Amino acid sequence: MTQRRLISSGSTFEEQIGYSRAVVAGDHVHVSGTTGFDYTTMTISEDLLTQAAQCLRNIEQALAEAGCTFANVVRVRYLLPDRADFEPCWPLLRKAFGAARPAATLAICGLLDARARIEIEVDARL
Repeated sequence: MTQRRLISSGSTFEEQIGYSRAVVAGDHVHVSGTTGFDYTTMTISEDLLTQAAQCLRNIEQALAEAGCTFANVVRVRYLLPDRADFEPCWPLLRKAFGAARPAATLAICGLLDARARIEIEVDARL
């Protein structure tokens, strides 16, 4: 099996549920579904765009620890409980992913914490 390196954000969810924020396997980087929680304080804003921006900061930090950036992202999955919340996020998402233009999917679904309004998962290549 390819060498694996586990990356943690310090989120209490990772320990409670049993997962990593990201896993580096060979030249693949898999970042778990990431919400707008500030993982240092385990707090989350009620505001959609504040959540989306924090979500992207969380992903950016995991990617950096793995040795890459948003430019390395090849796949992104957007998970939202309310489809009306997606379009207001487009400018933030375009800023993060517009240059890389990864393959993308949107799913409308319930999220683990009812306060979370968006969750983003990405795959990248080193």
